[in-house]
Amino acid sequence: MSVIKQDDLIDSVADALQFISFFHPKDFVDAMHQAYLREESQAAKDAMAQILINSRLCAEGRRPICQDTGIVTIFVKVGMDVSWDAEMSVTDMINEGVRRAYKNPDNILRASILNDPLGARSNTGDNTPAVIHYEVVEGDKVEIDVAAKGGGSENKSKMVMLNPSDSLVDWVLKTVPTMGAGWCPPGMLGIGVGGTAEKSAVLAKEVLMEAVDIHDLIARGPNSRLEELRLEIFEGVNQLGIGAQGLGGLTTVLDVKIKDYPTHAASKPVTMIPNCAATRHAHFVLDGSGAALQIPPSLDDWPEVSWDVGPTTRKVNLDDLDKASMQEWQPGETILLSGKMLTGRDAAHKRIQSLLESGEGLPEGVDFTNRFIYYVGPVDAVRDEAVGPAGPTTATRMDKFTDMMLEQTGLIGMIGKAERGPATIESIAQHKAVYLMAVGGAAYLVSKAIVNAKIVAFPELGMEAIHEFEIVDMPVTVAVDTKGESVHTTGPAKWKSIIAEKVEVVN
Repeated sequence: MSVIKQDDLIDSVADALQFISFFHPKDFVDAMHQAYLREESQAAKDAMAQILINSRLCAEGRRPICQDTGIVTIFVKVGMDVSWDAEMSVTDMINEGVRRAYKNPDNILRASILNDPLGARSNTGDNTPAVIHYEVVEGDKVEIDVAAKGGGSENKSKMVMLNPSDSLVDWVLKTVPTMGAGWCPPGMLGIGVGGTAEKSAVLAKEVLMEAVDIHDLIARGPNSRLEELRLEIFEGVNQLGIGAQGLGGLTTVLDVKIKDYPTHAASKPVTMIPNCAATRHAHFVLDGSGAALQIPPSLDDWPEVSWDVGPTTRKVNLDDLDKASMQEWQPGETILLSGKMLTGRDAAHKRIQSLLESGEGLPEGVDFTNRFIYYVGPVDAVRDEAVGPAGPTTATRMDKFTDMMLEQTGLIGMIGKAERGPATIESIAQHKAVYLMAVGGAAYLVSKAIVNAKIVAFPELGMEAIHEFEIVDMPVTVAVDTKGESVHTTGPAKWKSIIAEKVEVVN
């Protein structure tokens, strides 16, 4: 019989969460690099280069891959013969491990978890509680899978109750384009089929813990119907042309995972959950011999990838920018931004809306006239950093506030990730504004361009407070120009056509 000590579980969870915050799994790095080497779309290739460079920088600097350090999801298999030397419950031990990991002063992780989701939505301050799934199994060990799931990809999860005769492949290929780019492709798709509605969701999340191995499967060929479906969906989704960050390209998914479970004769529950470019998971076993700590990989596991914006890249000073000078910016163009900009996410936009509706006006120090807003909730700084990792959040969530911001505040530009909705694009064109895209999954790389940061409003909102960033040569892409042309529409359409022509030639 194994005796598992309280501190061993706490220390193992804390260590795993710190580890996955800055180390990508090697299989994911290898798959992203292979996709980078194959990519023919320059915009998608540039995005993947930034993701790979960011990954290596995080491994070297031991800082978060993404500013969204995730909601902790844990699968626990407890052996029936295990005994505990503990005063806390297993759930409390796990949450204590989460607490210690996210408040580690050497690598502070962003607290994103809110109490009272239908009401005050107040931050718990330490990223607890985790979402924990338990299973009691044979044996005398405790096996634990740990993941930190980003909100942008989690928000794109899809669930459906198909008829038994309906095609899974058809549903996936119809549904993936509706997910947009907020899940930061290229990533993985986890698909759970069977059981009941909630069981299919757990299956989809659990299967995302598996290693990327689709190319090994392609090489050896499928041995089961599930493997045949994985290959069919993998090929079909990549033929959609969505590409890295939704810019259009050859690779939208790096792997497709499917897990099934017996279900009712009248049912076919299906859940699809994407993993983003900040795929983070770790696995460990406790057998009574002490804490199970992660083994750091070699930096040689990361490929040497460079990214050069080129001598023709447009450089823009935000401090003397006006609408007239943005008219010549072209969709898909890379721009290097310098100067000062304000930040704001969901909670800040809601506060701004309330202040404007009440007639109170914006707080002192918040003036959006001829300025840009960056949709970001950064990680707290450590040591000599101006700010911690500060990659973009999904811009689509701010769509309902955009017309107000452009109409009433003097705002002329926005920076985020993923696409904007049709009404928002129309508003951008009407106000001769622009929307720029930063690469999701390159948060630490982006933070290197931020030389100064200060909170100017709503400090009580924590990471959702309004900051003023001073930046030097922050790389962005023109995603929606002043005329309303969106690269998230034109890019995938172009590459879907190119891929279709390639497939026709092969056939």
